Amino acid sequence: MHVNTGSFMTLYAWYSWPNVVLCFFGGFLLDRVFGIRLGTIIFSLFVLAGQCVFAVGAQLNLFWLMEAGRFVFGIGGESLAVAQNTYAVTWFRGKELNMVFGLQLSFSRVGSTVNMNVMSPVYQWISGYVGEGYLTLGYALWVGAGTCVLSLLCGLLLGYYDKRAARILKRDAGKTGEVIRITDVKDFPATFWLITVICVAYYVAVFPFIGLGLVFFEEKFDLDPTSANAVNSLVYIISAGASPVLGFLVDRTGKNVFWVILAILVTLACHMMLAFTFWNPYIAMSIMGVSYSLLACALWPIVAFIIPENQLGTAYGFMQSIQNLGLAVISIVAGSIVDQKGYLLLEVFFLAWLCLALIAGVVLYLVDAVRGGALNMSTWERDAQEEAEEKAKTEQDERVRFKPRSAFALRNRFYSRIGAKLPDHFDIHTSSFFRRGVTQ
Repeated sequence: MHVNTGSFMTLYAWYSWPNVVLCFFGGFLLDRVFGIRLGTIIFSLFVLAGQCVFAVGAQLNLFWLMEAGRFVFGIGGESLAVAQNTYAVTWFRGKELNMVFGLQLSFSRVGSTVNMNVMSPVYQWISGYVGEGYLTLGYALWVGAGTCVLSLLCGLLLGYYDKRAARILKRDAGKTGEVIRITDVKDFPATFWLITVICVAYYVAVFPFIGLGLVFFEEKFDLDPTSANAVNSLVYIISAGASPVLGFLVDRTGKNVFWVILAILVTLACHMMLAFTFWNPYIAMSIMGVSYSLLACALWPIVAFIIPENQLGTAYGFMQSIQNLGLAVISIVAGSIVDQKGYLLLEVFFLAWLCLALIAGVVLYLVDAVRGGALNMSTWERDAQEEAEEKAKTEQDERVRFKPRSAFALRNRFYSRIGAKLPDHFDIHTSSFFRRGVTQ
């Protein structure tokens, strides 16, 4: 289609642009307008429609129509992820929820890996019948539309089972808790903003790199397209298997901030290997897959430690919005850097973002240490703290429950038990103020 790298990366940007805003309002629509079941189906339809428009644009050799398809796809994509998370919380609350989120990440990475390794052979197979060109690309993209149909069918089936469970268990599963209140943002502590900086600075050095990685591995390491695809997909392949294991590790050990800093350092080292050495790229990409999974498992739960439960939806929505804004802008900038300066400068660009993430991680550690180290507690320390807080609350409730009665109340209770006749206007539970008011 004669598309340069910068134009190609706009396809990633057009997915991210709508989610700069929709992450704020997707949860609100699920809560107040559609409900979780209908909302899941509607956003699945947006994803399917966007992929169909994308495929038609390729078949007609209309790049602007392909961009429009990616925009429609993005409208449904991230909001569908909010619905997915809501279903997970509804069904698995208090039952190793972090492990469930790890499994969600694993399956999403499996899908990404299959896409990266299957679509090229599918294109080559179709080209054997149709010939190479934009028409063949369009036919190949219709295969992706078929997987979107499968996603829609899963949404319909999940809605049926969730409605059935709600009827049997008599629960309301239609609330996401992701109601957006813009005014809550101004009250978020500094640690939240540091986490947001880490989130944006880290992910812009991973996702755009993978988007541009295929040609990078072909040019620098002289790999054929199939091998380059295999290397480029290693991050997703490794994370698919590592995410549940690392989620379990973080669950059992705690120390979230430590794991975040370690993941950033390891990813920084991987990018330095790819930029300044000619070592086998399988090594760096495999290690990066582990560090990417570790950061995802350790970073996102920290927000729940610092933001009240009723504001978590706003917090996560804001983080996702800023992340999508960063990905949209950096994807375009990264494509321009490749076109004008080459891949070495691109790697330096990504290293700068990872250094920013590292600085934010260290500052987060220091700020947390000054405030008592709550975010970097071990699991045992956190459990002990929660037990102490629960015990203190129980003792407080007991003190209120068994608060000594006044002499007036004790005397009236005694009269009541022995059957003494009290005046008609009198109540043994009435305070002494009422008694004095009557006598006056």
